Amino acid sequence: MTDLSAPTTPWRAGVIQDFARSELFDRTFEEGMELVEETAAYLDGAGRHDSKILSKAAALAYAGESMRLTTRLMQVASWLLVQRAVREGDMAAEAACAESYRLGAEGGTGAPIEDLPHGLASLLQRSERLYDRVRHLDRRMYVEAEAGVEAPHPVRAQFDRLTAAFGR
Repeated sequence: MTDLSAPTTPWRAGVIQDFARSELFDRTFEEGMELVEETAAYLDGAGRHDSKILSKAAALAYAGESMRLTTRLMQVASWLLVQRAVREGDMAAEAACAESYRLGAEGGTGAPIEDLPHGLASLLQRSERLYDRVRHLDRRMYVEAEAGVEAPHPVRAQFDRLTAAFGR
């Protein structure tokens, strides 16, 4: 669990703020929100039709996978909204380090993709790729920082090389 009384190192807060202001964040945020909207439209529209023509077993798999899909996307959207709050100054970068804002663990493996309607299968695959990217960002920015993995300082690294080369 994150100790909020422990100060976040200044470079970590800077990394978080820099990411929140980056083009990578903009693209990831846009992709995430568009995928949430597309999923909602599918599940409320074509997905309803798709699920009605499935066998009982396939319909059960469809229900389970649609729940996994929406849970995964809500986790990603929540994480992205925290980063946006940091960007807009509504939340301090240090506060974004709280464990409650970390990406949750994914649960279990799902139904085989080939047993599901194409629309749902496509959304599942795309959401999983997005989730994996966001999980990587979350680990780099927050989890590894908690474990004491510091970001290398480029000037310090060059200085250390010069010291090693010239023995000073």
